[in-house]
Amino acid sequence: MPDPNGFLRYGRRLPSRRPVPVRLRDWREVYPPASEELITEQAARCMDCGIPFCHDGCPLGNRIPDWNDLVRTGNWDFAIETLHATNNFPEFTGRLCPAPCEAACVLSIAGGQAVTIKQVEVEIINRAVEAGRVTPRPAPERTGKSVGVVGSGPAGLAAAQQLARAGHDVTVYERDDALGGLLRYGIPDFKLEKEHIDRRLEQLLAEGVKFRTGVDVGVTVSVDELRASHDALLLACGALAGRDTPDTPGRDLPGVHLAMEHLVEANRVVAGKVPSASVTAAGKNVVIIGGGDTAADCLGVAHRQGARSVLQLDQYPMPPQERDESRDPWPTWPWILRNYPAHEEGGDRAFAVAVTSFEGDEDGNLRAVRIAEVQVSRVDGVRRVTVVEGTEREYPAELVLLAIGFEGTEEGTLLNSLGLTRNRRGGIDAGGDWQTSAPGVFVAGDMHRGASLIVWAIAEGRAAAASIHAYLGGDGTLPSPVDPAAAALSA
Repeated sequence: MPDPNGFLRYGRRLPSRRPVPVRLRDWREVYPPASEELITEQAARCMDCGIPFCHDGCPLGNRIPDWNDLVRTGNWDFAIETLHATNNFPEFTGRLCPAPCEAACVLSIAGGQAVTIKQVEVEIINRAVEAGRVTPRPAPERTGKSVGVVGSGPAGLAAAQQLARAGHDVTVYERDDALGGLLRYGIPDFKLEKEHIDRRLEQLLAEGVKFRTGVDVGVTVSVDELRASHDALLLACGALAGRDTPDTPGRDLPGVHLAMEHLVEANRVVAGKVPSASVTAAGKNVVIIGGGDTAADCLGVAHRQGARSVLQLDQYPMPPQERDESRDPWPTWPWILRNYPAHEEGGDRAFAVAVTSFEGDEDGNLRAVRIAEVQVSRVDGVRRVTVVEGTEREYPAELVLLAIGFEGTEEGTLLNSLGLTRNRRGGIDAGGDWQTSAPGVFVAGDMHRGASLIVWAIAEGRAAAASIHAYLGGDGTLPSPVDPAAAALSA
């Protein structure tokens, strides 16, 4: 039974972040471990609602009230078992997911005081790792069936683990020099230190998963070769095609880059793969275009690289501090002002503005951006951005980072060889069994739904694995938390 008075006795509280002057000197994670007293009291706030709306916010179907109460009563061993029953990698989601489950928490109805679900989750897995409770679970018998997984991000790794534990022979193909997809080189270490990825990879290896890096499917190995080598293929290549502004005057100036050009190189430097970054914020006036997670990642990296100044631009008006029920009724994901840890580290933000041109100096190098106030509207479902006359102004900039989202999965030989084309979301269509129009070829994660949340990637990876298991004639069924047509409560 939950504590019926927990939410009355305790308010919402998170552990203090590491001090800004300290954390800007390194790339370590922003949050230190929480004390057991803090996490236990926060878990006690969960009311175990008769209808747990937090489940609606979580595509994985995490048994949130169950493991909250197990933490409240000190049953950490059972808590990690309950958490792992629905989530292969809670150390990833607990650090990176924006927590739509919290937006759907009943306690968030009044004043946004949701249970700190995400923090409880990450503390469960942290303590499980420390206690040695995260161990390999290899299949007792092999099926003799083989599956190739293209892409080693969260969707591909989740599917690989599910299939390997069901007894199938799984090989994961990654075109980069290290495994993890965007988790490896797209997410800065101050949000996810890479030891968490490496620990899971060791577990998957012990469970029989094989990994091949430096394999660009369709280029260094043909799609036909892979199809001949495996009984089924899963495409989990992500949605890495960055959205650009090619028509903005001055876009071709040196110093204007897509966000991932900056983040990937910065991560490679931290990992010791390269000695220095060619796209660096050190000593520069930096302008970041975009208001989401990727923009905040660029902001944190720019601070740590020693930017002279940072200005973040968002074309939408400043969101409200609290949910607008007329616009985003509970339990949907609310449009509110989101302050990331990087924002308390410095920099300025401007809302309802857009860049009208990138300005160069006499040597052809970026020196400034011209911005203007804008109004964003939708006409017949099409977004329109209207510049407010007479509002243009100029800001100095030697580095501009475009963090305005992703167009979808990358086009190229892989898709062409399979006869697959991108849909309007930039993803690859799948039938009800996650199979594409190419027989025996399945798709999951961002490559299917377009750029989305890590929790959706893991959920789709698990669901696609269940369909592949059935396609191969495997015994029993695997968990399938979502179907290909599932829509998110979050943006």
